Amino acid sequence: MDGVVAASSRPAPPHSVSMFLNTLTPKFYVALTGTSSLISGLILIFEWWYFRKYGTSFIEQVSVSHLRPLLGGVDNSSPTNSNTINGEADSSRQSVSECKVWRNPLNLFRGAEYNRYTWVTGREPLTYYDMNLSAQDHQTFFTCDSDHLRPADAIMQKAWRERNPQARISAAHDALELEDCATAYILLAEEEATTIMEAERLFKQALKAGEGCYRRSQQLQHHGTQYEAQHRRDTNVLVYIKRRLAMCSRKLGRTREAVKMMRDLCVFQLMKEFPLLSMFNIHENLLESLLELQNYADVQAVLAKYDDISLPKSATICYTAALLKARAVSDKFSPEAASRRGLSTAEMNAVEAIHRAVEFNPHVPKYLLEMKSLILPPEHILKRGDSEAIAYAFFHLQHWKRVEGALNLLHCTWEGTFRMIPYPLEKGHLFYPYPICTETADRELLPTVFHEVSVYPKKELPFFILFTAGLCSFTAMLALLTHQFPELMGVFAKAFLSTLFAPLNFIMEKVESILPSSLWHQLTRI
Repeated sequence: MDGVVAASSRPAPPHSVSMFLNTLTPKFYVALTGTSSLISGLILIFEWWYFRKYGTSFIEQVSVSHLRPLLGGVDNSSPTNSNTINGEADSSRQSVSECKVWRNPLNLFRGAEYNRYTWVTGREPLTYYDMNLSAQDHQTFFTCDSDHLRPADAIMQKAWRERNPQARISAAHDALELEDCATAYILLAEEEATTIMEAERLFKQALKAGEGCYRRSQQLQHHGTQYEAQHRRDTNVLVYIKRRLAMCSRKLGRTREAVKMMRDLCVFQLMKEFPLLSMFNIHENLLESLLELQNYADVQAVLAKYDDISLPKSATICYTAALLKARAVSDKFSPEAASRRGLSTAEMNAVEAIHRAVEFNPHVPKYLLEMKSLILPPEHILKRGDSEAIAYAFFHLQHWKRVEGALNLLHCTWEGTFRMIPYPLEKGHLFYPYPICTETADRELLPTVFHEVSVYPKKELPFFILFTAGLCSFTAMLALLTHQFPELMGVFAKAFLSTLFAPLNFIMEKVESILPSSLWHQLTRI
């Protein structure tokens, strides 16, 4: 009798699961798939909203913040919070013109360098927009309202407006027939000279004529607004000539002489209060020459003077600061060792400097790492754009190669910058927001015929958003098919669930055959 009771109280056999599945109606499957599709759709909408606002997946953030510490992981995201807040505060305080185009401090000579490239390759390295900006700069630097008082200056005022290069050169020769004209020598040195040595010779003649004009206008500058404008023009001419002479010395290998001339120009620029002098950015020429001499202490001194929040940042300043910090650790840096023991303080400072530089201009690393081919830099650049990246890498790639391990450190760390920047990436982290019109302006400055303009990297969608979108689409499709073909989908669902539960049924049968019936009864009661 006890055996009968025990047998009757034994749990239902595993095939009861199949019996349960057979009793389900098609309406149940429609409701099940529809509810699943609705839930996954709501999760997708929330994940997308959270990603658009905070730049990360909510599920991923919960996993990293709460599950990873329980599993023994370390959360490294907290130290950057203060930097993010500070960066947002700084960006809110700064008012920066989005697409202001700057004169390239290291621009090449048209006759001796750009034209030579055209003769060899048949390609035009400068765009019409870039050359038009240069013509406007020349009119601003080298002309004034009183030019009609001096015949040579009157001729040059028309020459700077000429679009035809031969017409400009011919006008410069006409002006020199009347008198020694500094701006005429400048035009010939820039456009007619076919070698740097010839350009230097013409600039020295321009310097002699320019110094005489500067001394005369300096004595008369307080006699009226007309003489003051003339003195301002003569000052611009003199600074331009000395800067180009320093660049000639740098190109001809007389780097120490170039450094001395650039230091004098920096002092002169600080003494004078003319706003146009700041457009030359002579300190960037000085930084490049000091790096060539490997005089890193003086480079650090220049950076301390000019790497200030009140001055417009540049790729030269940010990446030179990163190079100096990388130089202290790059020769012994190993990614494997760093992953095992963690980063030292010096390595952390170097990585943070690289992240800072990459955030300012994310296009530079591909040129420094030679992942993208270089072209001749344009005469004008857009800060944080591809044009600035080309201009920087064209002159500074050799300095990064000279520091052992610097490019390896850059290769291992630069892409990590984009994981630190909140979404959207253009919002900024340590600097003002990234200009959205940069790509359009760069396409005007760079020869897109043979150069592919680099664009700002886009943040990829997290895995969980893609997974949720796929799940939502799949369940919605199942709900639609079940509603249209209930009988057929019911057969498929039963076959799928039977196959899914087949291993479980097999295990339950084996367990039931092995365990005594009394023990099985006690387990089911528990």
